[in-house]
Amino acid sequence: MDIRPRESSTPRVPDSFDAQLLQALEIDGRAPFSRIAAVLGVSDQTVARRYRKLVSEGGLRVVAVRDHERLGQEQWMLRLRCAPDGAEAIAAALARRPDTSWIGLTSGGTEVVCCTRPRSRSDQDELLLGKLPRTPHIVDIRAQQMLHRFFGGPNGWLIKHGPLSEEQAAALRPAGPGTDRAEEPLHIDPEDEPLVAALERDGRATYPELQQATGRSESAVKRRLAALLASGALYIDIEYDSALVGFHVGSMLWITAAPWALDTVGKTLATHAEIAHASAVAGASNIMATAVARDIPSLYRYLSGRLGHLDGVQHVETAPFIRRVKQLTYRPFPR
Repeated sequence: MDIRPRESSTPRVPDSFDAQLLQALEIDGRAPFSRIAAVLGVSDQTVARRYRKLVSEGGLRVVAVRDHERLGQEQWMLRLRCAPDGAEAIAAALARRPDTSWIGLTSGGTEVVCCTRPRSRSDQDELLLGKLPRTPHIVDIRAQQMLHRFFGGPNGWLIKHGPLSEEQAAALRPAGPGTDRAEEPLHIDPEDEPLVAALERDGRATYPELQQATGRSESAVKRRLAALLASGALYIDIEYDSALVGFHVGSMLWITAAPWALDTVGKTLATHAEIAHASAVAGASNIMATAVARDIPSLYRYLSGRLGHLDGVQHVETAPFIRRVKQLTYRPFPR
């Protein structure tokens, strides 16, 4: 799950139906509007209309995401300290790369935070050892390898806030893959790339559209997509403006936990309602997390309360987001 805290200074009043629809899409981003409508007790037209409004006004996008952890591919979190007049241009340039996500400006706009997922070792070396060190206005580079995900990825964040009942969520949840996984893919084959690319552009693309994009029969597309999703190599995710559900403040947390407490702290963070993502990382700090709060006082209460009193936590560095540049996709939006 990826969210974008709103940059406007005027708070938006959250809409309970919007929150329900967003959680429904978190559970199954490809669910037909008719099924969502039946669960929410409204008409198909109501769901379609509100969906279109969320897309046009709330920045909603439904897209396929490769699960790099399940695929065994490396991921790095970069912290680039920049001269004040260079941070935005550097963030925008990184956002246009296909191997980046989660790009934001923090530390008063002088630091760019970026998750990079190189497709190959040469791509990784080209970025980390080639382009970035030679980029003007970058003062310092910190690269931390992501080791283990505690929360995030295919796990939807809105379930922690419960706009849907357990019964509604269960009715929307796709059927499990079953116990026989022998023929399911553990990787994405080269011939799957056109299918995955189409879904990365639009996770709700219809089967006829996917058939046209891949040149495969509709039945073959259905089978292959079902296998990719069942294996966990691919999942459907959503991005949206978190102000839609009443959360206006986002912050990166760089946490240092005692080595003996690393796993326990990470698993505990995964249960906290404020945490949208948490991973173990290699570097000066050993946990990287994203916290989302309704307002600044709420963030303070979390930092000084549950997080601050968590056994094993030795140090926390907080870097509030000044502006989000990219999440799952890159679409420049007005400030």
